[in-house]
Amino acid sequence: MKDQNVPSEIVGVVGDVKHHGLDSTSRPTIYWPHPELVYNSMTLVVRSKADPVRLTSSIRAIVQSIDPDLPISEVRTMEQRMSDSVAQARFNTLLLGIFSAVALLLAVIGIYGVMSATIAERTHEIGIRVALGAMPRDIWRQTLVSGAIITFVGLGAGLAASFMLTRLLASLLFDVKPGDPATFALVTAVLASVALLACYVPARRAMRVDPMVALRYE
Repeated sequence: MKDQNVPSEIVGVVGDVKHHGLDSTSRPTIYWPHPELVYNSMTLVVRSKADPVRLTSSIRAIVQSIDPDLPISEVRTMEQRMSDSVAQARFNTLLLGIFSAVALLLAVIGIYGVMSATIAERTHEIGIRVALGAMPRDIWRQTLVSGAIITFVGLGAGLAASFMLTRLLASLLFDVKPGDPATFALVTAVLASVALLACYVPARRAMRVDPMVALRYE
């Protein structure tokens, strides 16, 4: 049987294309001249330095002048098409961002509450230390170190859980790996800074404890 495939000349090679959306995988794609491979529908792409919205009527007029019976639909700019392709991912990311902000706020309140309660329970001890000659900066440093230990234990547990849940976030990321080291480092730095800031106020309060008042504290 005679081979029906017609040889074609390759005139160029382009990069990977995600034709069905930024969250889709790249598929092998071949571009053919329209006269050689005719479809019932096709996409016309127009590139211009002018505002593309203003060109809509002109493009319609040119197409209608070629074929008055040719329907034209879904006229959109490239920015609109890209925005639509990531609309669901953007909504999911917004929800995750809101929940993350609430979780961060709760974490700060929790750390502040724990440190405040710890200092309240140790007021008598702190008073004795100050009476025996402990410097205020030593009390401040010790209190801050206690908060830092709690913070970094929590960060370690959080990082371990994050590495196990990275696959759930893969569908929301574009050109970023779920286990991106820079992202984890930045998030860890932000969380550590916020948590240590939450420890700062109780530590300053411990540094200013009056030993006479603390010794009478029950």
